[in-house]
Amino acid sequence: MLPALDNLIHALASLPGFGRRSSERAALALVRRPETLLDTLMQALQKAREQICTCSVCGGFTERDVDPCPLCTRADREEHLLCVVEDPADIYTLEASGAFRGRYHALLGKLSPGRQTGVSELRITALVHRVQHEGIQEVLLALSTDLEGDATAAYIAEMLKPFPVRLMRLAFGLPCGSGVAYADALTLRRAIHGRQIVVTDNEER
Repeated sequence: MLPALDNLIHALASLPGFGRRSSERAALALVRRPETLLDTLMQALQKAREQICTCSVCGGFTERDVDPCPLCTRADREEHLLCVVEDPADIYTLEASGAFRGRYHALLGKLSPGRQTGVSELRITALVHRVQHEGIQEVLLALSTDLEGDATAAYIAEMLKPFPVRLMRLAFGLPCGSGVAYADALTLRRAIHGRQIVVTDNEER
C-alpha cells in the first residue's frame, strides 16, 4: 500500500469508533474525491485546531475568542448547581437531555493508576476553588459507574467535606461500567431527576 495512504488509514484508526476496515473505507473515499471531501476535511481540521480550546472556567470546549464559554456566562443558568463530568464531550451529552440547567465542571479524566492519571492531572483543585468562591450549593457528580469513577467520586467527596455543599451522584439509569457518553437522552433525564446524596463516613456514623 502507498505509504501516504497507509498513514492516513492509521490516523483515522486512532479515532474512537474507527476500526481497520472502516478507516480503510474512509481513507479511500477521501482520496477518491480530494476536492469535495479531502480538502473540506483538511480545512475543517485546521480551523478546529486554530479556534477550539477548553473554557478557562468549566473546562468544556469553546472558541478562543469566547472564553469563558456561553454555558458559563448565560444568565439563565442556575448558578448554585454544578455538574462535574469527566470529559468535555459529556457536557454536550447532558445538555442534549435538557434536564440540567446549572453550570458544568470537566475534570478532564478520572483517577486511574493504570493510566497514570492522578490528582495533579485532573481539575479537582479548580473544582474546590469554584465551590469555595462561587456560592455553589449542590454538586452533581456525573461520573462513570466503574471503579475508577467511584474512586474519583470518593476523593471529590473528601475534598468537599469542609464546605456546606450538598453532594449528589446520578442515580438509576446508567448501567454499571458505563458512562455519560454512552447514555441516551431519556436515560440521562431519569438519572438526573433521580440523583442521590453521596453519604460520607461521618454521616454514616
